[in-house]
Amino acid sequence: MNPAGALPGMDSLPMSYLHTFGPAADPATRLGWGLGIVSVAVVLIISALLLGGVFRRRSAADAKQSDPLHVGREGKGMRWIYIGVSLSTIVLMVLAIWTMETIAAVSKPPGPPAFTIRVTGYQWWWRLRYEDKEPARTFTAANEIHIPVGMPVKLEIESADVIHSFWAPHLGGKTDAIPGQTNVSWIQADWPGVYRGQCAEYCGAQHAHMALLVIAEPPADFKAWWGNQLRSVEEGGGSPSTIAGRTVFSEHCAACHTVRGIGVGGIVGPDLTHLMSRQTIASGTLHNDPASLAEWIRHAQDLKPGTKMPSVQLSDDELKSLTSFLQTLD
Repeated sequence: MNPAGALPGMDSLPMSYLHTFGPAADPATRLGWGLGIVSVAVVLIISALLLGGVFRRRSAADAKQSDPLHVGREGKGMRWIYIGVSLSTIVLMVLAIWTMETIAAVSKPPGPPAFTIRVTGYQWWWRLRYEDKEPARTFTAANEIHIPVGMPVKLEIESADVIHSFWAPHLGGKTDAIPGQTNVSWIQADWPGVYRGQCAEYCGAQHAHMALLVIAEPPADFKAWWGNQLRSVEEGGGSPSTIAGRTVFSEHCAACHTVRGIGVGGIVGPDLTHLMSRQTIASGTLHNDPASLAEWIRHAQDLKPGTKMPSVQLSDDELKSLTSFLQTLD
């Protein structure tokens, strides 16, 4: 089952919070629907009473009174006030208790988290550090969060520059990423699928192009994915084009990007060790395919003006070789 849809990036719009797929979001969704239903019911009841008062005809005796503005406790009119105040109080108390129960339910997972991901917001992408008790099993990725189905995952959310906001509406609420502060949240997906997320706090010119994907997989598939992410790129070997592309990467890209295993460790941009295992590039802006890679390298400032990724000036042969090398990073 893939309730969130299988398409990455912009193709999975809109990001609806009206249907959710995990215990970090479901209680808030139920509360939202409940509050919406109560609000509509209140509007309908008040509208009906107002219309009833507008079109209700006065009796002949009332119409002949000399003082048409006389105000008094006539008939059983006060009963409406007593009933209305009582019902409103009961409904508000029930909603207040329901709201507090919802806040308690989404504040922490029902059990110990499977692991922790440190999520760091940058202008305009996400660095993801998967942490493990064994340091050798800790690694860094970017823009696509993988989680096992049915297991809670702890998120430690921070920012490296301005205020961002982490939001994957199908799986949980918004959590701000604030410079100098770490906010803790959690997510869990009860069904496999690709769930789109987005920075939800305006953070600059390319705020709209700061997307992310949460990919929920069966535990066995997730374990295999984690194991693959620990693998480093082998130095040497490959086709002549790949070898030439590795040289181009070292000369033009290594100052900003890391590829584990070939001796480059830039930290300005995303870790590219397993670039081709991701569905999108440029934080959800483009599909990850050879044509988009070449376009992004050559025209990054046209596609995402203001980003720290420059439009790299390469010859056609250099670009072809670099793209060939990047395609080996899976």
